[in-house]
Amino acid sequence: MPGERHERADAARNRRAILQATEELLSSRRPAEVTIEQVAATAGVGKGTVFHRFGSRMGLMVALMQERALELGELVEHGPPPLGPGAPPQERLLAFLTAVVEVVGRNKGLLAALGHAVTAAPRSHGEDHPVYRFWHGHISALLADARPDLDADVIADLLLAGLNTEPTLRLLELGESRRLAASLRVLAAGILNAS
Repeated sequence: MPGERHERADAARNRRAILQATEELLSSRRPAEVTIEQVAATAGVGKGTVFHRFGSRMGLMVALMQERALELGELVEHGPPPLGPGAPPQERLLAFLTAVVEVVGRNKGLLAALGHAVTAAPRSHGEDHPVYRFWHGHISALLADARPDLDADVIADLLLAGLNTEPTLRLLELGESRRLAASLRVLAAGILNAS
């Protein structure tokens, strides 16, 4: 990115190892049970390296979610259709919602740790979060492109709000991400096809 110093190879390797270790730990433990010590041991780095790199446990959680959202952002901007450019807005929206559910499903513990910072949350909290801004902005742009008569901003908020409810998180814990994605696509298609 412009303005950033070039990261040393060992620092980049440590960063990837720490983020991967955090994701692995969150897949089998609740966020409150994941400690910096466990992350450091799993990543094969010192505890000080984790603190120096991410500042705090919450800084680590935010960095992991931003990393996963960045990967999705790259696919949206440069990947093949229907997720990437070149497909009609409705197809892109349905593909994006599926991809978001996949990210949320892989990082459900992370969402809980962030405490609504990524999905539906009050304006002063969630909408200022860069992941939320990106997801909301992309969904609302696709909705507006497909159906200019809709209130795309509100509908984008409503679609994202459904991803951070107890019943939804329970579905994800049961491994039901495909079911959740299919239902979300049905809702979005219904909105786009309603007269």
